[in-house]
Amino acid sequence: MPPETLAANAASGWHWQNVPAPWRPALMRWSLAVLALLAAFFGDWAAMARQWWDISTYNHIVLIPPILGWLVWQRRGELAKLAPLCWWPGLVLMAGAAFLWLLGALSGLDLARQAGAVAMLGATVPLLLGPRVTAGLFFPLCYMAFLVPVGEELVEVLQTITAKITVALTHVSGIPATIDGVFIDTPAGLFEVAEACSGVKFLIAMIAFGALAANVCFTSWRRRAGMMLACVLVPILANGVRAWGTIYAAQIVGVEKAAGFDHIVYGWVFFAVVLALVIAGAWRFFDRPLDTPMIDAAAIAQAPMLSRLERARVPAAIVLASLALMLVGAKAWAHLGDTLAAPLPQRIDLPQVPGWTRVDYAPAIWWEPRSEGADHRLLGRYADNEGRKVDVFVALYAGQGEGREAGGFGQGALTPGTAWSWQAPGPAFGEGRSERLLGGGKVERLSVTWYRTGDLLSGSNARLKLAVIGGNLRLHARPTVMLILSSEGRDAADAIARFQAATGPTGAWMDRVTGLR
Repeated sequence: MPPETLAANAASGWHWQNVPAPWRPALMRWSLAVLALLAAFFGDWAAMARQWWDISTYNHIVLIPPILGWLVWQRRGELAKLAPLCWWPGLVLMAGAAFLWLLGALSGLDLARQAGAVAMLGATVPLLLGPRVTAGLFFPLCYMAFLVPVGEELVEVLQTITAKITVALTHVSGIPATIDGVFIDTPAGLFEVAEACSGVKFLIAMIAFGALAANVCFTSWRRRAGMMLACVLVPILANGVRAWGTIYAAQIVGVEKAAGFDHIVYGWVFFAVVLALVIAGAWRFFDRPLDTPMIDAAAIAQAPMLSRLERARVPAAIVLASLALMLVGAKAWAHLGDTLAAPLPQRIDLPQVPGWTRVDYAPAIWWEPRSEGADHRLLGRYADNEGRKVDVFVALYAGQGEGREAGGFGQGALTPGTAWSWQAPGPAFGEGRSERLLGGGKVERLSVTWYRTGDLLSGSNARLKLAVIGGNLRLHARPTVMLILSSEGRDAADAIARFQAATGPTGAWMDRVTGLR
């Protein structure tokens, strides 16, 4: 069938009988592989779908699948002019994606599991359709990254940035205000830049929109970069202005009315206004003609590099068999790693500490860290002769994996849905992660977290994940300990430092508490 006929058929509508002969078996193989991947990693795709639907930060991702379909549909006429083939280097890409998924499965890191599942789906294109088709679908394949629900890691940074923008605008508007972390104190009352007000959901949605608009509406790379920069800066600045507006209005109409109005405006209405401002500012710079195809099949067909890459073609049967073996191996390895469990003592207790005495645990506002999946938990309070008090929380895990992640989201010192809010990073405590919390808007608490697995002692969740991955890849079972030292009041840092001095080296003390060494 001549190329011009293919293009005409593609333009008039999609019909299976009009699909070029080389594409029919290729599409069937690709569809079979996609269905197999979706079935094999259904749990990961189901978890992502639940996050898209249930978590407002990721609601925009519901639109990404139809956008991907539209991007492919835009390119259908030009793609029909290319010849698909099976390409063995695609197995390398598939292996890398499967390994990323395996790392996530072995460490309990959902982000890596989900990114691996998405990457495997994308890797089917170069593997089963070849390098030329991959070149034609390069942007949609890259855009698949927005299927992964990521962004919550930016919440604390964005809270801090929004708070600083807000207090600066508050001062400019003549309102006296003091800032302490993410809390802003004004004559009308104390305001918190909470997690929900960080603006993270609008930022990641705007980045996804910016990437789409940069590809569809621009051809100049400089203008594309400008669009992406605007989609990062504008929502951050706009969120600071919104927070300032709430504080400013509260000085006039009161906190309750200002907060009520903010709750009405803040949401997708706010996002729509910000989006409209960005589009209005970028409209005059759009430089892609409406009748220009999204890809140039002739240029792709004549590219010398792609011609050289095509020499690595391989029979479809070998590719499909290799793919099946790879997936079975990854799933089996993950299962073995997930079932690893180190031997643990039957019981652990908080020991005596020189100069400190165990006392009743009676916090001003109830505070209890979260440690889902831990095999042992301890929470107690120590006091010294001068009245200093330190709360000690210990969680011991036989292994790390799905549902038992010491450093997982919502685990540790700050439990979501309680009276406690994150306020700011705390003072340095060696390798520990220090955080200032505020309870009920009035009780200050300092918490310092350490993780221990093997020889690692760190407050870094990333370092913990790497250590867990290293052990699980070797199928080496190692226990993990989470220690949190915490104290209330403005002298909390001094109390924790004195307690540490009394216990001796933190890693060795954690080992003694859990009876592991």
